[in-house]
Amino acid sequence: MKARAARTQRRTRIQEENEERILKAALEVFSTHGFRGSTIDQIAEAAGMSKPNLLYYFRTKDDIHRLLIERLLDTWLDPLRAIRPRGDPLAEIRSYIRRKLEMARDYPRESRLFANEILQGAPRITDALEGPLKRLVDEKAEVIRQWSREGRLAPCDPYHLIFSIWATTQHYADFDVQVRAVLGPDRGGDGRFEDAARFLEQLYLEGLKSGTKGG
Repeated sequence: MKARAARTQRRTRIQEENEERILKAALEVFSTHGFRGSTIDQIAEAAGMSKPNLLYYFRTKDDIHRLLIERLLDTWLDPLRAIRPRGDPLAEIRSYIRRKLEMARDYPRESRLFANEILQGAPRITDALEGPLKRLVDEKAEVIRQWSREGRLAPCDPYHLIFSIWATTQHYADFDVQVRAVLGPDRGGDGRFEDAARFLEQLYLEGLKSGTKGG
């Protein structure tokens, strides 16, 4: 979908800037309060504009949320799209883990927005989950199966491999407060993502290379 002003024939720079301003404010509000706990008034206040002005760009809270989720899903799937069928399997999985952790580090609000939507039963993105997301996961699952058939990767359930990478990497975004609290001031800084990457690489790659040719 597009913002309301984006559907006009002529769209000014100010309109584009205001739309992005609203979306940025909405991301902060939704990721903090969830969809149900957020209001148009809160988003307008966070964006520093009047409610009537905001409603010129988006008719409803749902319109704003839907556009944010659509953008997020497109960005969120980029690391999975980047897995190359002809690449070295262990190197491709290592890169995937790294890219997912980088997203947890750089897009924590987006991750919480997505998690909140899923916890509510994904009422606004079911079509995307059952359509583009499923097709992409099916495609990459077949790549992983082929690697196993060729003896380049230990046999595994490709879907649960992908699910487990999602769970372990996104934990560092969705539960960042807990991670930093438990690690403490000495280990809870930016280096926690590199520490996580090294551990997850060891966890996954050691198991996945078992039984491979020369492994």
